[in-house]
Amino acid sequence: MTLGSGGSSVVVPRNFRLLEELERGEKGIGDGTVSYGMDDGDDIYMRSWTGTIIGPHNTVHEGRIYQLKLFCDKDYPEKPPTVRFHSRVNMACVNHETGVVEPKKFGLLANWQREYTMEDILTQLKKEMATSHNRKLVQPPEGTCF
Repeated sequence: MTLGSGGSSVVVPRNFRLLEELERGEKGIGDGTVSYGMDDGDDIYMRSWTGTIIGPHNTVHEGRIYQLKLFCDKDYPEKPPTVRFHSRVNMACVNHETGVVEPKKFGLLANWQREYTMEDILTQLKKEMATSHNRKLVQPPEGTCF
């Protein structure tokens, strides 16, 4: 996020940005089918996060709850976080052995911009679940993990 008018801009420091994201994640997002927060409240670097996606209606994901891990390294938000499903899921952009969302197969990570947030990642993954090539893929048994 940058602030300013005209040709000037101020880059919001990493920790301020993450505090904003934490506050937004704690308040709840949209219809409540996507949420996120920190794994460890004592981590002053705010690196490790947990996300949750409730599968979209009219897909094989409907009613399922997916847990994800997001890791924001020191270069976040200049570079995207590492995103990994903890819950097993069958999607074209997710590595079937590790659960890692592969940046080359997931446009938001492949074309990362500083303005994007963890919320954007989770909501886009939920939309990805509803795309024609993911909405009917056979899923692993519910409750299984990577």
